[in-house]
Amino acid sequence: MNLSTGIVGLPNVGKSTLFNAITNSTVEAANYPFATIEPNVGIVNVPDKRMKVLTSMIEPDSVVYTTFKFVDIAGLVKGASKGEGLGNKFLQNIREVDSICHVVRCFDNDDITHVHNSVDPIRDVEVINLELILADLDVLNNRIEKIAKKAQSGNKESIKEKEICDRLINHLTNNKLANTLGLTEEEKLIIKSYNLLTLKPMLYVANIDENDITTYESNKHYQALKNLVGEKNIIALSVKIEYEISQLDEASKEEFIKELNLSSSGLDKLIFSSYKLLNLSTFFTYGKKEVRAWTFVNGMFAPECAGIIHTDFQRGFIKAEIIKYDDLVALKSEQAVKDAGKLKLAGKDYIMQDGDICNFKFNV
Repeated sequence: MNLSTGIVGLPNVGKSTLFNAITNSTVEAANYPFATIEPNVGIVNVPDKRMKVLTSMIEPDSVVYTTFKFVDIAGLVKGASKGEGLGNKFLQNIREVDSICHVVRCFDNDDITHVHNSVDPIRDVEVINLELILADLDVLNNRIEKIAKKAQSGNKESIKEKEICDRLINHLTNNKLANTLGLTEEEKLIIKSYNLLTLKPMLYVANIDENDITTYESNKHYQALKNLVGEKNIIALSVKIEYEISQLDEASKEEFIKELNLSSSGLDKLIFSSYKLLNLSTFFTYGKKEVRAWTFVNGMFAPECAGIIHTDFQRGFIKAEIIKYDDLVALKSEQAVKDAGKLKLAGKDYIMQDGDICNFKFNV
């Protein structure tokens, strides 16, 4: 299950530097618009302290982390929905990701140009959101034109679809993102093929000054952004510092993070937040040959999760042997867990939980 988030923002806000830090790759990060023309794609391991604990317990031959995909998308400018700058390319690239990571400049530095010649996070967010809204309105209006006759003739499916479109248009026209309308899962399924930009989950990254990493709450730009988007949808980090951390070896990283009085790197928080934004969790397979983390969507049943490993596992699913991570760590071995009566035999109706250690039984 390889889901993705697109890193977006105005030109020169730190997108490509952030992407370089996340993926440890080198993408041109220039001090002028459109340094990124084609999207750059990077696959990263999802940080999980539980993996280190599990591997230390059994010392497997192989360790495989679950992964998450980040896409660095070209900087957006006002008028992109009408083709300005690299607008059409930008909007098409962003339609292909599952969520949006919106980088917003929240630091003052006269040496780094701003496309609007001043630092104003609210304006910057509104510029990008407006372009996304306008692009979605075009999609919705075009769709209504196609289904209007069917709806007028009494076709129930078309009537329902048009009603959803009308609500969305009214919502977007009031400068509100589609993901705040509160559509039901059934309604989202009806319009899934539209691939609306503003329906995607969005996380805002406040790119703060390196001197503000432990005091960012007092940063006026961060506060303005937080007041606009809400505390749950924002993460603060210094892209410059995170890039420096990404260039170090593991031991030096840990030492540097401690020197900065941080509990973990901002990148780890960003990767984890992006993972959770899509309602994702992790289950494990555990053995001497391999310890591996697997991504699943919260609410998935055991057979569906088995299918993530291999379709045969789902097709011939019999049961799953489930050990809770905390039980294995506390009791030290699988046998001790079994002896304590804490091994669970789960059937087809078992909903997988984050941290479950699984052994799937199947027959095909």
